[in-house]
Amino acid sequence: MKKNKSLRVPVTSGLKDIYAMDMHLAYHAASVGKFNVDAFARLASAISVVRTALEQNQTKLPDAIETLDAAIAILLEVRKRGDASDVWEIIESERAAVLDGILMAEQCIGTLDVDLLEQTAAQLLRAISGK
Repeated sequence: MKKNKSLRVPVTSGLKDIYAMDMHLAYHAASVGKFNVDAFARLASAISVVRTALEQNQTKLPDAIETLDAAIAILLEVRKRGDASDVWEIIESERAAVLDGILMAEQCIGTLDVDLLEQTAAQLLRAISGK
């Protein structure tokens, strides 16, 4: 019996736009002093989902995972400061690495498929919720 190969549904421009809006609006909020824990969560989630999905999909884009890891490392520092002080900000010296991560995530998302993104988001949510 022939095994059915799952259908690959490419990421559409609408889904790309949703991810881009989550990342760019949060980054813009940070740039104008209106960053908060919700904006941080949207930004960190979007970058983390794309990064983890790329790792599972064996990306061929050079420096993609390294660029996203650098942005995530900065966001971990932002979270530590935000959790400790309740002041959420991406300081000026951190912004270039975060913006590079956003741009890389946007570039990479088109190489992924919808099912992989959904599975990856669910996997990460389970991991942080402990379920």
